[in-house]
Amino acid sequence: MGRWLVGIALVLLLSTRGHATPQPSSSGTVQLDGQPVLVLQSAAGAQRPEGLAKHLSNELLLLAQDYSFDPATITTKAEPPYVMVGIRDSNASFRPLFAVDARAASLAKTSQQELADRDARAIQAGLKRYRIERSPAAWLRGTAIATLVLLGYVVLLVAERRLNRRARRWLNDQANRTLPEIKLGNNRLVSRETIHSALQISRAAVHWGSLALISYLMVPLLLSFFPPTMAIAAGLRSQMLSAIAQAWSGTVSGIPNLLALLLIAAATTLALRTNQHVFRALQSGRIHFDWFYPEWARPTSRITTILITTAALALALPYIPGSTSRAFQGAGIFLGILAALGSSAIATNILSGLMLIYTRGFREGDRVSIQGIVGIVQERALLVTRILTPLNELVSIPNAMVIASPVINYSLANREINQPVALAASVTIGYDVPWRQVHALLLAAAADVQGICDDPKPVVVQTSLNDVHVSYELNASIADANHYRQALSALLASIQDQFAEAGVEILSPAYEANRDGNRAVLPPAASNHQNSARPQ
Repeated sequence: MGRWLVGIALVLLLSTRGHATPQPSSSGTVQLDGQPVLVLQSAAGAQRPEGLAKHLSNELLLLAQDYSFDPATITTKAEPPYVMVGIRDSNASFRPLFAVDARAASLAKTSQQELADRDARAIQAGLKRYRIERSPAAWLRGTAIATLVLLGYVVLLVAERRLNRRARRWLNDQANRTLPEIKLGNNRLVSRETIHSALQISRAAVHWGSLALISYLMVPLLLSFFPPTMAIAAGLRSQMLSAIAQAWSGTVSGIPNLLALLLIAAATTLALRTNQHVFRALQSGRIHFDWFYPEWARPTSRITTILITTAALALALPYIPGSTSRAFQGAGIFLGILAALGSSAIATNILSGLMLIYTRGFREGDRVSIQGIVGIVQERALLVTRILTPLNELVSIPNAMVIASPVINYSLANREINQPVALAASVTIGYDVPWRQVHALLLAAAADVQGICDDPKPVVVQTSLNDVHVSYELNASIADANHYRQALSALLASIQDQFAEAGVEILSPAYEANRDGNRAVLPPAASNHQNSARPQ
């Protein structure tokens, strides 16, 4: 009698429900190996239901692991004002586990004795279930079922791989590539190749997604067949169901935003396709406006593409998931700072590039001279202009510098007004040589150069009557401005040959007066030079 009185006192002091002033508390669940046994709505004394449930869970685990303990010895004993739930051993002594008070019975809407009996039966059932699940027969049954499940898993994997291979062969078969194109009128929006690539990507995504899903579902299923891992399996199932519920909820709530994004994407694609077709027609001349030049088509198409894409992003931003998050806003601020730091120089070059495009100073393929750099324009971008020099040097000049300096275009006259570009070669000859002879020699030199145009004919002008010599300038036109450098070199060489054959020095009389009777400075005639160059 004294032993169970001491037990009652300990239970009341440490873990049971008593006559103390009740405090608001939540319920506590008594568990055995991760599985719920009973729910405590209140606890007597100062202890809360959560603490009492944890204490009882530890006690029940020790009793369940002691196979000498008989679960039938879990019983109740009335000890006013409580009904005790405890263990009656073989000596008829009673060891209390916890007490049921009037408040707990009131919350359960039953009597104290009925609540205590129900709790005792729940504990007995939990202990028996624990031992049955860990019996040799349960282990054998779980092993057999797990083996069958693994075999089914292997069968599913093999079947899925076969289906994936058949789908891949079907898509790669040329006979099955008669997929319809997506068109809007006569404009092709999506080609067959694009649809085929999208189907291949979808096939691969379905394949790997199916493998991942089957494997993920298999793990908690296998763990649920063995007692030590049942709690882990329950946790995985709970996480899986929670993830599926969240994904479904997010999908359902995001359907309006998704529809809006799809509508914006479709409208943007249509606008970009229309923009591309219109400017291609303008470039080829199928569409013509007097105020719009064909070379404007490509840069204008790029500008409108950027504007359409920027407008689409601005419209789609509110519908993108996470667009209101702090991370998204921080990234926007960072990009804004970068744009602000580099915007001055970039904006200047971009505006200069636009001015160069629409003022039509030059275009790609023209021979130009910019800041003393002569060459062929390889690229006219928004930020820089790239020129390929005769030495195969690619020079990049910022557009801000190009717009601020004079630009000589050797190709513009031939293209715009059908007039060839002219070469200019100057010589100074003394007054002792008749000017008509000089004119004839210069015109003969121009006639010997291949590439010199007959229309307009080469002309010679006397640019200056100096103290001791006359300045002559030969102007001759060439059809291809890209050969300007070669044609000028050939013209100067031909002038030397003509004057050498005529015995006329291309030197000023001042040099003749100072050379003190030395021999004339005349190269050999062109024919003699060619003969001397031949090997003996």
